Amino acid sequence: MTWKIYIEPDWFNLRSPLLKRKRSAFDIEDLPGIWRIHWQFGDTTLLSTFYTRIDQACLVWGVISTLIFSVAQFTVIDWQSQAILWTALTLIGTIVMVQLSHHWRTIKPLSDVIDAWVGLMLFGVGLTDLGVFLGWGFILVNLCQLWLILDGVGYLYTGVKMRSRAFAFIGLLNLAGLAILPYVSEWQFLATGLITGISTLLMAELQWDSGDVCAHLQGTQAEESSF
Repeated sequence: MTWKIYIEPDWFNLRSPLLKRKRSAFDIEDLPGIWRIHWQFGDTTLLSTFYTRIDQACLVWGVISTLIFSVAQFTVIDWQSQAILWTALTLIGTIVMVQLSHHWRTIKPLSDVIDAWVGLMLFGVGLTDLGVFLGWGFILVNLCQLWLILDGVGYLYTGVKMRSRAFAFIGLLNLAGLAILPYVSEWQFLATGLITGISTLLMAELQWDSGDVCAHLQGTQAEESSF
């Protein structure tokens, strides 16, 4: 029996850089909900960037991830109180993400991505809370591994759906973090927070590659902004 595997050559845009600096805040057309930041001192531009709704969702999750795991590392708040606080914060983050993604629902790949992330976050929170409130030791000692796996799977799925090597790379980076945890046993929560938080903030701050998915989104949003 002979097995043949076909890979579509244009599935990932190999001609586009994996990650690159964003253009100026004014070099992108008006899109619904876009944030523009331009700091200038005299004739010197200190900072000029922008954040689309996708970037804003990444910013939200980057802050949430870093906050949750940093507090778990450095505070003595009991596990049950933390579980309640972080469940509420994760649900708020999920709601914000869904609200920001309202205009993406017309594009099937992006709609699938949002549904997948909502499912992963709810699954992770549910499993974490069960571990805390029911005293499931296996879950409690592997919380960092659990969330690195969930994030890794989410980014890999996003990379495939959005035809983005950058998201796929970030997914592999999160999964590679599993190999680091045994060497930072006393700092696992901090390490996990840095890996998940920085990787998400990186996607918000830089321009990542994609196929025609984002071009379709850009065109759709531009049409909506004209009404």
